[in-house]
Amino acid sequence: MTEPATLPVMRPEGSLLRSLKMIGWAFLGIRKKADSQDDLARVSPLQVVGAAIAAVIVIVVMLIVIVHWVVPQ
Repeated sequence: MTEPATLPVMRPEGSLLRSLKMIGWAFLGIRKKADSQDDLARVSPLQVVGAAIAAVIVIVVMLIVIVHWVVPQ
C-alpha cells in the first residue's frame, strides 16, 4: 500500500513588526513563555538577528545623542 503524501509544514511568515516587538520584549526581559514560544515559531532567525542589530544601533545612537545633549562642550 502506498502512504499518503505528506505536505511539508509551512511556518507562517513573520513580519518585521513582530520581530521588533519580540526584540523589544527581550530587551526588557518581561514576556510570557507561551507568547515568546509563539513568536519564535513565527519568525526566522535571520529576522531576529536583523531586528536585534537594528535595535542595538538605534539604542547606541540614542545614548550618544543624549550624552552630547546633556554634557556641555
